[in-house]
Amino acid sequence: MKDRVLSEQILRVVQTHPDHAYNYKQIAAVLGIKDPFIRKRIVKLLNQLAKNGVLIELSRGKFQIKSSNVEYEGHIQIVSKGGGYFISPKIEKDIYIHPSNLKNALNGDKVLVRSTFYKGKQEGRIIKIIERVKKDYVGVIEISPKFSFFIPDDKSVKTHFFIEKKHLNGAKNGQKVKVKFLNWPKNTKSPKAAVIEIIGNPGELNAEMNSILSEFGFPSSFAPPVTKELEKIEIPNYNKEAIKRRDFRKITTFTIDPIDAKDFDDALSFNKIDDQTIEVGVHIADVSHFVKEKSIIDNEAFQRANSVYLVDRVIPMLPEKLSNVLCSLRPKEDKLTFSVVFKMNFKGEIMDTWFGKTVIHSNHRFTYEDVQEIIEGQKHFLSNELIILNDIAKTIRAKRLNNGALNIESSEVRFQLDDKGFPVGTFIKVSKEAHQLIEEFMLLANKHVAIKMGKPQKNKLIPPFIYRVHDEPNDEKLSDLKIYLQSMGYELIRKKNKSISFSLNEVMKKAKEKKELHLISPMIIRSMSKAVYSSDNIGHYGLSFQYYTHFTSPIRRYADLIVHRKLFQTLNEKTGHYKEQLEHTCNHISKMEKQAVDAERSSIKYMQVLYLGEKIGKQFNGMINGLTDWGIYVELDNNKCEGMIPLNSIKDDQYYYDNEQKLVIGHNSRKNFKLGQEIKVIVKKADLQKRQIDFKLIN
Repeated sequence: MKDRVLSEQILRVVQTHPDHAYNYKQIAAVLGIKDPFIRKRIVKLLNQLAKNGVLIELSRGKFQIKSSNVEYEGHIQIVSKGGGYFISPKIEKDIYIHPSNLKNALNGDKVLVRSTFYKGKQEGRIIKIIERVKKDYVGVIEISPKFSFFIPDDKSVKTHFFIEKKHLNGAKNGQKVKVKFLNWPKNTKSPKAAVIEIIGNPGELNAEMNSILSEFGFPSSFAPPVTKELEKIEIPNYNKEAIKRRDFRKITTFTIDPIDAKDFDDALSFNKIDDQTIEVGVHIADVSHFVKEKSIIDNEAFQRANSVYLVDRVIPMLPEKLSNVLCSLRPKEDKLTFSVVFKMNFKGEIMDTWFGKTVIHSNHRFTYEDVQEIIEGQKHFLSNELIILNDIAKTIRAKRLNNGALNIESSEVRFQLDDKGFPVGTFIKVSKEAHQLIEEFMLLANKHVAIKMGKPQKNKLIPPFIYRVHDEPNDEKLSDLKIYLQSMGYELIRKKNKSISFSLNEVMKKAKEKKELHLISPMIIRSMSKAVYSSDNIGHYGLSFQYYTHFTSPIRRYADLIVHRKLFQTLNEKTGHYKEQLEHTCNHISKMEKQAVDAERSSIKYMQVLYLGEKIGKQFNGMINGLTDWGIYVELDNNKCEGMIPLNSIKDDQYYYDNEQKLVIGHNSRKNFKLGQEIKVIVKKADLQKRQIDFKLIN
């Protein structure tokens, strides 16, 4: 077959679906070509057609017909410089939208985009705004005698909102408010909005925290209908419940949680059967007993999807009566649980697994610090049980890592707050053996619930189910990571016949030895796909599990509550949700999970700015943890707060960022700054409104 003929056949394939990107394997499959020689020619011709401008390579090895008439539906993501990126499941690579082509779109809007080409690169132009996805915004109102404007906190929103007098609803000049988007009239510079909530005054800690919650779509309290329904929920008769459940009240049981925890949603039980065998129960609060499907409380929990953890407060998914009292596995109290019970030997090898509803009685409430002290030698009446469980957890963990699980250690910064909630210091939360003990048994329970629900069984249909999935990292992100690691002095070399995770673990081990792990870990995390909820099981790459779900935290995660209901239905041979319903739920709770994480990060950033605002002019040692075209990002050594040195503030030369070398370089002096470099800075500015810290470099 001549190249001309083969090229025509290739073009006919890609023209059939102009919005789809094809690789050579897909084209060969469509054409029915199995000859390896001809398949290689397809690769060559695809690259040639792209070079000639007939095709466009959307991502490595993926080609699409070059056309200016292809239209897509999707969502717009506005970036800091004012342009945006169009995101759609129908395209492999996000399409850049120039600011002049945004057509008054706001961040997150559902839009219709037409693909165009500018200087040989694919760009897009918004043709139509299909839906204003985000309706509410948080920010500051500015009132004058003739007109009023609302300035959003959201940095992605590049416009002010016009507020008519009748829509002020009692708001005063300079207040933090929440507004509702009304419309964007044609031929006007600003959209219209109405004040729907007065949050407080800027700078007031409570107002700022509440504004963060509002910004990310989380209410700070429960509405009256929820409270009213809550009053009807009664304390169960545990003796009656024990008849219908497996009774663990006489079995040694305990909880291990943070020192400030109030909602205890998991407990472990320990029962020695003989010299070789023990029974370990993972007992989880039976929230589904109290929260019935489609009830008012259930609908509220679904909308929230998670508890939100800000620096100074927790916004629970469930009302306090449920989260901290009825469901919480408090010590010396009977409680209803849903359990996974493992019969295993002292090496952690599982002989049998049981699933079902239970009643427990916690004998003791441990903090992580308590357990760590016991592991390190302190005596306790449950010392023997904890030491055995810790040894088993270490064995399970080692096996998991040997199977290719990622061993990402990340240190979390925590603030010390005074009695008014203001930050007066910081400390690093470190994961020790006590944390890992609980982690491994929770992972084990989650894994086995997913196996029970998702693993094919003879003559049984696999029911629709919610999995926690994590895809493999794509080649493009790994390539960027490799360049970054090289700039830091690390080589990422893939081992033969092994997952890249083994190589990443080696890099992190070396980085830990060089005390650079806090720089390496975030970049490795960013190179990974995001873990999400899905009704389609693709496995969990990071954990190296074929089957995985979330079962162990139904007090603070709605996904776990659904998993409880689905498991109970399966154990009782009943049917439940349709797959389409579950997928809708998965999309929602994945979205809300991200918003909860973003809200937490915003609160941390605000506290950092508040903390360093009291230290203007003071000098600190730090380490460079980010380089951009506009500045050098620095993390301070003693408090882990992050700020930026603007490049234009360094006066001894004109500096620029070299992306290839990953260096900031002086134009004349050739003086350079690199990732991981230790430097001295002075706190120059702390802007609470922008949640931004500026440093000045000490030469």
